[in-house]
Amino acid sequence: MPATADQVLITDVLLRDGLQNEPVVVPTTDKLRLAYGLLNAGLTSLEVGSFVHPEKVPQMADTGLLMERLRPGESVSLHALVLNERGARRAVEAGVRDVRLTVSASDGHSLANAGVPRDAALARLDPAVELLTAAGARLEATIATAFICPFDGGTDPATVVEVARRLAAFGIRVLHLADTIGAAGPLHIRRTVAAVREALPDLPLGLHLHNTYGMAPANVWEALRLGVRRFDAALGGIGGCPFAPGAAGNLGTDDLVNLCHHAGIATGIDVGRLTAVREELRILLGHRLDSALSAVSAAPLPLGLAAATADMTG
Repeated sequence: MPATADQVLITDVLLRDGLQNEPVVVPTTDKLRLAYGLLNAGLTSLEVGSFVHPEKVPQMADTGLLMERLRPGESVSLHALVLNERGARRAVEAGVRDVRLTVSASDGHSLANAGVPRDAALARLDPAVELLTAAGARLEATIATAFICPFDGGTDPATVVEVARRLAAFGIRVLHLADTIGAAGPLHIRRTVAAVREALPDLPLGLHLHNTYGMAPANVWEALRLGVRRFDAALGGIGGCPFAPGAAGNLGTDDLVNLCHHAGIATGIDVGRLTAVREELRILLGHRLDSALSAVSAAPLPLGLAAATADMTG
């Protein structure tokens, strides 16, 4: 589903960014149940996992198996993250159709996350892209620490543009800018989105936002004003990056849907079904979730607002 002026495309990243920081590894069967619950709620785009070393991120060890078992149909995009050639080979073996290449804008985070500086991480994507392109995978890309790095501080928009140009040369369809530690504010969003748009006006942009300091909703609003219509979020607002000190949970999918519906922007998501999946997630993890809606109520939108958005969400 392409994003339009009055509709957003939400990619739920619960199964990857949401679960990767959980202390207990969630069984594959439970992940499958969550995935199908999200799809039944109307999500058409999920980030299922990442092809990284299982000893570094054990929660992602079953990404290939998840991809092989999930068969949602052609209208759904199931994304997996790839950092290098080895990950690309595993993705191809699992039959992954939608791949997100991931690289950090900052050297500090790149060293912690990928084990090499930014330019080396970009260079080793070359053979990965060759493999994935030959296999017919659809490529997107995410730039981590696009706004602020926990090691290097603020990220210069010019650096993000440089990385974006190199990723665009790979033939990516969409570029996502990530606030990896949730420290950005609307000014960061405005400045960096404007810089990337000026350099690459035809490349669709999305945002991957964390909510460490409570700024994610404000950043969404600013991005909507700028015309961004693609957002990553994790149900219940859980998650974080094991290689980014201080990173808290993601923007909650439930909170994002609530914000959009109150603004009259369609998401295609059934709020009641999403709420039911969130409750299942809370029970499965055995702890409170981080989204604002999960803290105040298990109920969906008030009837009037839900009815007002029904025509738009189909």
